[in-house]
Amino acid sequence: MSITITAFERSPDGGKGLARDTRVRWALEEAGLPYEVRLVSPRAMKEPAHMRLHPFGQIPTYEEDGLELFETGAIVFHIAEHHADLLPRNAQARARAITWMFAALNSVEPSILEIVTVKFLEGDQPWAKERMPLVQDRIRQRLQLLAARLGDADWLDGAFSAGDLLMVSVLLRSRPSGILDEFPTLAAYVARGEARPAYQRAFAAQLAINAA
Repeated sequence: MSITITAFERSPDGGKGLARDTRVRWALEEAGLPYEVRLVSPRAMKEPAHMRLHPFGQIPTYEEDGLELFETGAIVFHIAEHHADLLPRNAQARARAITWMFAALNSVEPSILEIVTVKFLEGDQPWAKERMPLVQDRIRQRLQLLAARLGDADWLDGAFSAGDLLMVSVLLRSRPSGILDEFPTLAAYVARGEARPAYQRAFAAQLAINAA
C-alpha cells in the first residue's frame, strides 16, 4: 500500500494543527499506516494537476494505489474503515461513530468557520463588528449542546473513534477565539485528543514543515 497526501507548502496557521491535512495525518497515525506528503503552494493548488485531484483546488487530497480522494471527511472515513480503533466492528456502534463524524463536519464546524469569514474575508465591511457577536453566540449554542451530550464521558460514544477525531479537530478551530475555554468539559475533551500519541505525531509532522 502506497499512500500520498497533499498539504500546504506553508500552512496559513503556521503549523498549529488547524489545517485539514492534520486530520488526515492523525487518522493515518492512529491506523499505523505509512504515508508520504506532497507539499503544494497556493498557486499549484489552482493548476490542472492538482485540480484533477481536488476539483475545488484545496487540500488535502489522498492517493492510494490508483484511488484518488478529496474532502477530509471522506478520506478519514476511508482510513477508518480499515481500522477497528477508529470505526467499531459492532454495527450499531459503527453507525453512531459515523453519525458523530457527520455531526462534527455539518453541525459544529460551519458555525466555527464563520469566525474566519467575518474576521478575514469580511473584516473590512462596516457591519463586521456587529456580526461577530452573533456568530460567536451561535457557536456557544452549539457547544453548549455538545457539552451537555458529552457530559463527564471521555469520548462521545464509549471508546475513541473517528467521530471523536473529527470533533476534536473541529473544536480546535474554536480555541483561538477563546470560546472553547468557556466550556471546561469540551476543553478537557480536546486535551484528551491532543494527548493521544497519534495526534502528537501528526501535529509534529505538520509543525516541522512550517518551522523549516
